[in-house]
Amino acid sequence: MAHVGKDMDTILEQYPTKPEYLIFLLQDIQSSYGYISQESMQQACDHAGVPLTQAYSVATFYQSFRLAPSGEHEVRVCLGTACHLKGGQRIVEELERRLDVEAGGTTADMRFTLNTVNCVGACALAPVVVVDDDYHANTTARKLEKHLKKLEYDATVDGEGQGHV
Repeated sequence: MAHVGKDMDTILEQYPTKPEYLIFLLQDIQSSYGYISQESMQQACDHAGVPLTQAYSVATFYQSFRLAPSGEHEVRVCLGTACHLKGGQRIVEELERRLDVEAGGTTADMRFTLNTVNCVGACALAPVVVVDDDYHANTTARKLEKHLKKLEYDATVDGEGQGHV
């Protein structure tokens, strides 16, 4: 993912060199770079005076942190009880096949990241899939495919290349 925010020196300069600022450092790094690389995590650890293992523990405990670049579009399939009973897992399997990526991964072209979540808080609308920030209620793999193809088409029209949905 392209550098979109502050550089590392600017981020580090904002915080005292104390361990209690580690989470804030990691949040700012992710906000600027889209994820936390091993190199940037090491720099944050050096600045905060904590071991790398502590930072990895924090970054892997909180689901909001990403340790790998994510795709341009994030697809989150709810697998809470209502969504699971109404076909959420089948939607995941179909997306894995169509996007050629396993849940938790990103497509080779960096267009889509496919994730599952335990609940999105919209049980009455099950099954629910969230694409970027758009909720798709009572969805099916076919309905979702149309939306993903539209995203691919929009990207092609904008000159970003072609997809594979």
